[in-house]
Amino acid sequence: MIISGLLLAFFVSFLVHIFALAAYVTKKSNRSLKTYITTTFTNIALAGACIVLIFLKPEMAKEVDIRFLVWLMSGIILVITIIIKIGVFKRIYRRMKDPSNYHVNFFGKKVLHASVVSRLEIAVFFGTVPFFLMAGAYFVARGVNFFLYKHL
Repeated sequence: MIISGLLLAFFVSFLVHIFALAAYVTKKSNRSLKTYITTTFTNIALAGACIVLIFLKPEMAKEVDIRFLVWLMSGIILVITIIIKIGVFKRIYRRMKDPSNYHVNFFGKKVLHASVVSRLEIAVFFGTVPFFLMAGAYFVARGVNFFLYKHL
């Protein structure tokens, strides 16, 4: 149970580490850099703790339920990708409603400017699609299997 918790914490810390790196590359803010450095040390500490515990008590490694752990990780990835997609949609929708981002054409129709959607938002949206589909399919399939047959 302890190793499973450490591995799950390591996975979440690793995801935060990736987001901090992406935020630092795009925004160049000190807060993102501090988060990146903090998660680096957290990842090293969690990985070191897992290694030490497994070397000291190898029977703890046998108790880890890999299927359940992978199912939880795929659920976390699914939720994160959904949050990312909702965030992108909210930003685009807010810009769509701003009158400075559209004009009315000759026929009285609202025409949006290209500034409504940035290239980074398109890349993030379509870049997360494979993770959303793979993690979501695995999470849902294992969840249905659990509810129907009572095992993952």
